[in-house]
Parts: sequence; C-alpha cells; structure tokens
Amino acid sequence: MTDWDDLRIFLATARGESLSAAGRALRMDPATVGRRVARLEQDLGAPLFAKSPQGYALTEAGDRLLRHAETAEAAMQAAGEAVAGTTEGLSGQVRIGAPDGCANFLLPQVCAAIAADNPALELQIVALPRVVNLSKREADMAIAVSPPTAGRLAVQKITEYRLHLAATRAYLAEHGPVATLEDLRGHRIVGYIPDMIFDKELDYLADLGLSTVRLGSNSVAVQFQWLRQGAGIGIVHDFALPAAPDLVRVLPDTIALTRAFYLVRHADDRRLPRMNRFAETLVGGLRREVARLEGSA
Repeated sequence: MTDWDDLRIFLATARGESLSAAGRALRMDPATVGRRVARLEQDLGAPLFAKSPQGYALTEAGDRLLRHAETAEAAMQAAGEAVAGTTEGLSGQVRIGAPDGCANFLLPQVCAAIAADNPALELQIVALPRVVNLSKREADMAIAVSPPTAGRLAVQKITEYRLHLAATRAYLAEHGPVATLEDLRGHRIVGYIPDMIFDKELDYLADLGLSTVRLGSNSVAVQFQWLRQGAGIGIVHDFALPAAPDLVRVLPDTIALTRAFYLVRHADDRRLPRMNRFAETLVGGLRREVARLEGSA
C-alpha cells in the first residue's frame, strides 16, 4: 500500500519536474528523492515519470496518480486542521499569485490588514506577468483576469474594475490635447509588449486600433512609472490613479474599459476550513479596496 510519505515525494517531483527541485522543496537530498520515486514506481508496477535531460514529465500512469495524490494531500491538511482545532485567527503560510497590477496596487494593503488581524499568519505575494501555475503549487491560490476553463480548479469572481487612458498634465501640455481617438495616433503610446500579452483581456490597445507601442513592458508597474514620468499616454487601472495625482484621464467619455478579477484555487482546497476562511477574507478585502480607490480616483 502506498503511504502518504511516498505520495508527498511524488507530488514534489511532479510539481518541480526534477529531482533537484523536489529535493529543495522537501529539504531532502535529490538522490534520496530519486530512490524513493524509483521504489514507488516498482511498488505500483508502472513508470510514473518519463526521464529526460529536460527533467521529469508525468507519464499517463503518473497523471492518473496525481489526482489521487492531491486529494490525499488535501485530506492530510484537513486532518491537521481538525486536530489543531479552530482558533480565533488564521495561521500558517499562504502564497498568493497575482498579475502585477493587482499585486502592486491592491494586495499589499489588503494583505497588510489581514496580517494585522492574524499575527500568526505568514503571507507571500508572487507577482508574475503571466498565468500562475497552481498545478505546480507556484501558489496556494491565484488572482486571474480571465476565469480558467481547464483543470481541477475552483473559480470565484472577486470584483469588476475599471481602466482609462491617462497621461500627466505636463505631457499633454507639451504634446497637445487629445480630443478624439484619431488624435492618439500622434502620441507616444505606453503599453504591453504585444507578443508578451499573456491574457486576451489585457490586449487593451488593439481594440483602439493602436498597434504601435513606443514604450512597452510586460509589467504594469513599469508602464505606470513611465506614465508618471510624462513619457506618454497609456491605459491605467482606476484603482492605481490615487497613487499618482499627476495623472489625468484622457478621453474618459470615449474610452472606459471594464475587466474583472477572479480568485482561482485548487478544487481540493475547498475542504480546508482555514483556506476557505482566508479566501473569504481576501475576497472581501479586495472588493472593498477596489471600491475605495476607484471612488477616490
């Protein structure tokens, strides 16, 4: 019979796609990880990984085992919480993956408030200009701008948010006012690097017919700083505008975009009271913070 320790090593190898990555996650020698994986394969009578110089990839048998291993992991976590009992506050470590607009302008203050109310809680924010891979446990939960349609995931809409074109008053005074969409073609546009847009919901400028991005970055924070420096005109989250009083909306009656954030979790994590409580607190905090910042933008 396969025990939990074997499954724990299997999961770390599947998520890290190498013995060295699994060893780091488990604080175990990679050679020991390799021997344990080989023993598990022998016990089950099937290869769980296809080994190559590129790493360890799950075989069909490994992929079938993965779902059961993740269910066992959730059950072990739930059992630990049940034995520990419910406490007044949240504790342990929670890692949140998010696009960097949310990670820079919303999560710091929301998570700071949660941490203040829960001193035993350790929070980590992973800001990535791409979709966070929950299957590899890059994070415990993720915030996304599009709801995923594949995988064993639980998805909850958090809130909608607004975006507008913006520039500094100094930039507009120097380069001329913008009265129509056509006027934008004579201005320096700040935005995403077109071939590095990781979600269709972020392809703002294509809908405006602005195909040339003179100043491009895969980071919202970099784009925001360019705009603050008066480098050009670009799309800005309304919830970021209070952080830059020198920015003003451009063509607000013509160009007003609405997008949404979604909380994405492992399906099995819904069995964990601690994670459910944290998710509820996080969602509530994000909704209030977006409303507060947009109201003062």
